[in-house]
Amino acid sequence: MRRPPPELEHIMRKTTAAGIAAGLVAALGLALPASAISDTSADLSVLHGIPDTPVDVYVNGELTIDDFQPGDLAGPLDLPAGDYEVALTATDAADDSSPVLGPITLTLEATMSYTAAAHLDEAGDPTVTAFSNDLSATAAGEGRLTVRHVAAAPAVDVLAGDTAVITGLVNPDESSLDLAAGTISAAVALEGTTDPVIGPADVTVDEGALTIVYAWGSAEAGNLDLAVQNITGLHSSPDGVPSGTAGYLAERDAQMTALWIVGAAAVIAFAVTAGVVVVRRRASQDA
Repeated sequence: MRRPPPELEHIMRKTTAAGIAAGLVAALGLALPASAISDTSADLSVLHGIPDTPVDVYVNGELTIDDFQPGDLAGPLDLPAGDYEVALTATDAADDSSPVLGPITLTLEATMSYTAAAHLDEAGDPTVTAFSNDLSATAAGEGRLTVRHVAAAPAVDVLAGDTAVITGLVNPDESSLDLAAGTISAAVALEGTTDPVIGPADVTVDEGALTIVYAWGSAEAGNLDLAVQNITGLHSSPDGVPSGTAGYLAERDAQMTALWIVGAAAVIAFAVTAGVVVVRRRASQDA
């Protein structure tokens, strides 16, 4: 058996080791960070805010969410940009031909994040509202709090402690604040009052995250409640995040661990390849 020239052996060892390492990187998904939303798709989450009405959710005639319970949040679904027909049916329906709500056409634009809320309007009638989620960057050390009124109730104020931070919010409007990361005691009261009709409840605003609070249910039926949705990844930039932030440290440590694993895999692959070449060389010499 003829042995390749030393220069070719060196190239073979490097190419094989690099190929194995690259394969591991691709398989583990550690090579390049990527946005959860591609240039041609949109994210769609769905909130069920209609009390006492479990449903199935159909998207373009296909059963997408089965036995969806009031107060639950599903998704996000990664969908190509375009128009979608959404219908809610009874949980035992064979198809979406007799919906309890819809079909309603939702238009999703590429790179956008949406939440479709099935809820009651102010008069108590079921409806669907599509909200666009604000994913613009937050300042270092801050997160975004968005409050959405999707309850059968009149205008409300949102209280942080005893102070109204959002006033006169009506169904189906929303209001947003960028706040220092931390936990606030939030409550919902009828406009101009301080007697909570929902809460108080602790709401955590994470650094670099969008926290969305939904007030849903019916004031008349006495079943008003809160639902919370969290969307991460709103950091202004890696350099703009304080190094003492736990979330950033965890993210950095995870990246370093990933790089260490990939580096170790490359070293192992190189060693294995080199060992194979040595064995082949010795076998050739013995022959």
